[in-house]
This record gives sequence, structure tokens and C-alpha cells, in this order.
Amino acid sequence: MSFLLSKLTSKKEVDQAIKSVAEKVLVLRFGKDDDPVCLQLDDILAKTSHDLSKMAAIYLVDVNKVPVYTQYFDISYIPSTVFFFNGQHMKVDYGSPDHTKFVGSFKTKQDFIDLIEVIYRGAMRGKLIVRSPIDPKNIPKYDLLYQGI
Repeated sequence: MSFLLSKLTSKKEVDQAIKSVAEKVLVLRFGKDDDPVCLQLDDILAKTSHDLSKMAAIYLVDVNKVPVYTQYFDISYIPSTVFFFNGQHMKVDYGSPDHTKFVGSFKTKQDFIDLIEVIYRGAMRGKLIVRSPIDPKNIPKYDLLYQGI
């Protein structure tokens, strides 16, 4: 299903997407096209992209093709999903130590739709961080890896 979603293959394309997507949540999925968990997430993103088209723009970013953003967002686990609104990085409190990105795949399409709606409404009110509506049981658990410290 990842073939249904647009891919960003360079830093310039990612920069352009961040700057140009206005009044919508920009969803950047960092991962690899051949990873099974990425493919599962891509399936959810592709199936919801039409329903969320007025609220979100979804792009896939290969971690090997855009290493500068992979390093900037500290993408140690894939897939990792990062959200923006009008060029501003949106943070989400998932009940985990890292609020900058969602790591792993969403369990259901509805979890992803609910999250986009909460980010969109929060961003429209000027918030830079929102609380995740996803049931904590559906959020993948992982340990933070601090590389180079």
C-alpha cells in the first residue's frame, strides 16, 4: 500500500513539505519500504489518507535517503512518525518519555484518525503539545537509546 502515498527522497523535498503544507497536519513516516512493520503502518496510512485529506498530508521518508532528518529527530527505531502543523513541529504526550515522535505502527486505523484529529484541533488552538487519545495499551513500549553520549 505504500505505493499509494507520496515519498520524499531528499532533504530539500522534506524541507519544502514542512514549509508548504498549510492548515493541515503534516505526517512524516520515517522508515524503510521493505520493513514489515513499516508496511503495516503504510497500510493504515494509505487507507486513512482519503478520509483525512482535509486535515492531513501524509508522506513517506526513507531513513537512508534523508539521514540529516533521521539524525535530527533521533530515529533509532523504525517506523517513526513525526507531525507538523504550519511548519511547527507538533509534540504529543503518549505517556512515554519521548513526545517528539510516535514509534511503531498504530494498532488500528481509528487510533491514527483520532490522533490526527486531536493534533489538528490542538494546533488550530495554538497548542504545540497535545495529549494522545490512543489507549495506552495500544502504544508500543520501547527504551530510549542515547547514542554518542
